[in-house]
Amino acid sequence: MILRRLTDWPAWGRRSSFEELERMRKQMDRLVGGLGGGVFREPAAGVFPLMNVTEDNDSYYARAELPGIKTDELDISVTGDSLTISGERKIRSENENANYHRREREAGNFSRVLSLPGQIDTSKVEASSADGILTIVLPKSEAAKPQQITIKTS
Repeated sequence: MILRRLTDWPAWGRRSSFEELERMRKQMDRLVGGLGGGVFREPAAGVFPLMNVTEDNDSYYARAELPGIKTDELDISVTGDSLTISGERKIRSENENANYHRREREAGNFSRVLSLPGQIDTSKVEASSADGILTIVLPKSEAAKPQQITIKTS
């Protein structure tokens, strides 16, 4: 078993270069994982708020997950082809003697800027919120809307 682990016996000479690269990658992953992989590692910072952006012929639709955030704590701004959502997430503090076992919810200011694929009509933007989901309707400007072209025949 030890001989096989050290030398990959009995596969000597029958490996492709891709198999060798994959073996080296796995060894590097094990090495790097051993250096910094503690039990109490902090989770990587995520993007907040999570958003979906869709479109149809007339508008773009942005839906953001903002549970527990009041609408009066949000600032939405639109310019040209970008949407900015910013605000502050407040989390009620725990008992001062609380002993955390896991802490993933963070409080503080946030700002998210999205670039849209086309220009929007900023005077007609609408926003609504229900069940922690913020929905923003961003009508396309007339120049950004697809135009139907008629074909003339001779």
